[in-house]
Amino acid sequence: MGASKNLSSKSLITKLFILGLILLQGNMAFGQNPLIRDQFTADPTARVMNGKIYVFPSHDIRCESTQGRPDWFCMEDYHVFSSTNLTEWEDHGMILSQYQVPWADDESYSMWAPDAIEKDGKFYFYFPSKAKNRNLESDAPGVNGSSFKIGVAVADQPEGPYTPESSPIADVNGIDPNVFIDKDGQAYLYWSQHHFFGAKLKPNMKELDSEVFTLKDFPDKGLKEGPFIFEREGTYYMTYPHVANKTERIEYATADNPLGPFEYQGVIMDESPVGCWTNHQSIVQYEGQWLLFYHHNDYSPDFDKNRSIRADSLFFDENGKIKKVKPTLRGIGVSSVASPIQIDRYSAKSEVGYDISFIDETNPFAGWKSTFSKDKAWVRYNQVDFDNGQFSKVNFRIKSKDNEGSLEVRLGSEKGELITVVDLKATDDWVELSSDMKSNKAGCQDLVVVYRGKKSVEVDWISFQ
Repeated sequence: MGASKNLSSKSLITKLFILGLILLQGNMAFGQNPLIRDQFTADPTARVMNGKIYVFPSHDIRCESTQGRPDWFCMEDYHVFSSTNLTEWEDHGMILSQYQVPWADDESYSMWAPDAIEKDGKFYFYFPSKAKNRNLESDAPGVNGSSFKIGVAVADQPEGPYTPESSPIADVNGIDPNVFIDKDGQAYLYWSQHHFFGAKLKPNMKELDSEVFTLKDFPDKGLKEGPFIFEREGTYYMTYPHVANKTERIEYATADNPLGPFEYQGVIMDESPVGCWTNHQSIVQYEGQWLLFYHHNDYSPDFDKNRSIRADSLFFDENGKIKKVKPTLRGIGVSSVASPIQIDRYSAKSEVGYDISFIDETNPFAGWKSTFSKDKAWVRYNQVDFDNGQFSKVNFRIKSKDNEGSLEVRLGSEKGELITVVDLKATDDWVELSSDMKSNKAGCQDLVVVYRGKKSVEVDWISFQ
């Protein structure tokens, strides 16, 4: 009786521990790809501000039609997200909507790819939208209701609240604003509309301070959009999505001047392997590592107008050329074993016997599950922080019909050090199983889960306590 009561107490503690993790997440999204787990996000601009990394994406929603066009992009507002460790992303909520912008058509759902930047303690948020079909009380009269304009909203902190200007920026017609401040303090605005355009900004960051330049030497054939420029070691890198074949790939060109002329250099990321039509990028250096932010249709594989933002590490060769980035599920950041490890966001896997799928096809935000279907199938999840080694037990959430196999957790590779084995049991529903670790581990480790059995097992997550 006493032993049964003690086992029940331990089970309750385990469940409360996991429930606590879920509650602590709140408006947090844990850092694997996609980065944001509870809403559709796209077109991410990443910026380092106040010691954190902030991401300003667009926000996809589903509409029956957008201005009479069915199954098209539909966006009515913006959120901003931040992180200090590239793993835990906080949603600061909605910072601006089409209903708050005096000049925007609040039935157009066209709050497309944005950008943001800090200057002199103020934070400037740049966004496109279709304008109302009326004359504006500004120096930009007679805006056609079918055209895109670019506006500015200003805040005292990156999280907002942002106050939009009453009129869009004069003499700017297009989408995908990008703002760059050079080492001499001069700010530039870039945008796209069939071609790429650029101009200097006045110190107030709200008006042009030069003529509009059409940027030279970019491809004329195939859609190009989404200019994003950064500087490294005196070279200006202009990155952009371009449809060279069927869908957008990310390319780049370089120059020795912010306004060019630019010379084509190559491809940063190939076309989507599953046919997602768009991509959109930003590149930022954070704590010594260069990162590429982009998007994919992870949560909406059958509808590529609902997208999700991702990030992967980016590297340069000795000549300053960008090495091609291969998209990963694992993404960036070090995962803590204090949080459930979603092994379906893997770093590598066996060639056969392992696959992933949605836990609930009707609710993709419920995430994915791993299915092991062959003996010795394995999956690796890199960069897990065991801290000072205080963890002694491993928990598994599994579902396994008619199965009497086991799951091993190893370090480094499928043949690496064995730290625990859990024996499986047949179950028609999800259950939690636990096993003791053979020894305590500290520091950062790569975890490998190996299946031993003849049938199959589904795994939601593993966690440590």
